[in-house]
Amino acid sequence: MNESPRDRLAEMASGPESGIDLAAAALLIAADEYPQLPLGPYLRRIELLADRVGDRLSGETAPPIVLQELCRVLFREEGFRGNADAYYDPRNSFLNDVLDRRLGIPITLGIVMLEVGWRVGLPLSGINFPGHFLVRYDGEVARLLIDPFDGGRVRWEDEGQELLDRVYGGMVRMREEFLRPAARTDILARVLTNLKGIYLNARDDRRALSTVDRILLFRPGAAVELRDRGLLLARTGRADEAVVDLERYLDHAPAAPDAQRVRSLIQELSRVRE
Repeated sequence: MNESPRDRLAEMASGPESGIDLAAAALLIAADEYPQLPLGPYLRRIELLADRVGDRLSGETAPPIVLQELCRVLFREEGFRGNADAYYDPRNSFLNDVLDRRLGIPITLGIVMLEVGWRVGLPLSGINFPGHFLVRYDGEVARLLIDPFDGGRVRWEDEGQELLDRVYGGMVRMREEFLRPAARTDILARVLTNLKGIYLNARDDRRALSTVDRILLFRPGAAVELRDRGLLLARTGRADEAVVDLERYLDHAPAAPDAQRVRSLIQELSRVRE
């Protein structure tokens, strides 16, 4: 019997970090929306992009030149760009749509850049920068920040404050931890968290619940996600399951600011179950 996309994602999440194929996992996230989505052709498209970069290099292996060619292929020739006009369109979070439409948000465009860059040997890592995912190039001489949402714009690492100011208007100061490489599980959880926010804002409880389920694959026991799943289960009439998650939330965060409200909800749901 064939595994469902969610089963395959759960299998990845439960294995070693090094065993996670980032592009394949991102496509499995999209497969929850597109159940018949074939992964193979999209993974092959990433391979072909890497081949294009390699063909332009004519044997050149100097990482700065490879990086320059990567950005040229992806952002100038292929036209990958940030979808500033419809940032919260859920298609921006589905890797198949990003590859088809050449439109995305920072994290999905970053996944494309990482996967193509890794295939041509570049020392790249994803950076879960506050409010704006970035790609970092770890060179021998310097580390650079690359913004896939801004046409692959390159900045020195010490220009990170400028990016923070654009997002937070000068209210957040730069900290070293903002530039730490993100684990693949964290990158995938951030894709899902973006989708969760979109669905919650649209009051699409079914899709939001599905998304929280998958966040918990990568962040098992995350208190906020347990709470939110409990609330969504309650809203969709699944009182028994809601109580279980809400009680687990209180076990993890008994002094949370909303703890009393959650306890009251548990009592209300328990009366419904009687």
